Amino acid sequence: MPKRRSVPLDGPALDDGVHAALSQALFEGRLAPGSKLPEHRLATIFKVSRERIRKVLQRLVAERRLESIPQRGTFVPNPTPQEIRTVYRAHRVFECGVLAHLGRELNDAIIARIDAHLEEERDATARGDRPASVRLSGAFHMLLVDSLDSAELSRFLRELLTRSSLMVSAYEPAHLSLCGVDEHAAIAEALKARDIARAIALSDEHFQHIEERLAQGIGQRLERTIEASLAPLVPGATTSGKRRDKAAVAAGNKPAAGRSRTRAARV
Repeated sequence: MPKRRSVPLDGPALDDGVHAALSQALFEGRLAPGSKLPEHRLATIFKVSRERIRKVLQRLVAERRLESIPQRGTFVPNPTPQEIRTVYRAHRVFECGVLAHLGRELNDAIIARIDAHLEEERDATARGDRPASVRLSGAFHMLLVDSLDSAELSRFLRELLTRSSLMVSAYEPAHLSLCGVDEHAAIAEALKARDIARAIALSDEHFQHIEERLAQGIGQRLERTIEASLAPLVPGATTSGKRRDKAAVAAGNKPAAGRSRTRAARV
């Protein structure tokens, strides 16, 4: 029997693959706030043309996941304290409505999905896997809104989580970011008891606690090149040469103009 030949990915599939990898990197906070994303380096990382990278970056900018500065390039957003407060206020108000509606539609199937998800979160916490914890933390809130079967509501939260997950990964102390599963479990228990008022109150406290942790965060991430940050998301990539010379790092991970990367200015 003749061996089936593998079919190379076409243009749209390649675009979607690069977009998915960069979106995941942003969602998990792998790219430091203010980092520049040079087209030529991304093209080398993903083994595609600069034109293809440019198209994907433009798409991410349109989705408000990246920022474009004329004559400077494309950057990972570097949120201000006011932007953090605004995002988490939106989280609190939005989830209040989600929980109020979910309380009327809660069933055994939804509860089973929530319980299974909490087990995943606990496993990630036990492993000390911070990127997975950040991703699963956002997924918990997505699970709640997805249970309402509203594409518009889910789309809104997904865009909000893209911004807030970056904030958590960049600014929250690593040892504190792993405690979110306990707060999620408390919200879930209130839901199971059909105590929606308590679930809403716990959700509000949960987001306030995240804001407080961001305010005291000292940014415990190591400065890494974009190659090292994206390597786990690119098939066949290597993390060798994580530490490039200072000039290369400065040129590639330069913060956006007018935005200080001093930790004290972010809290």
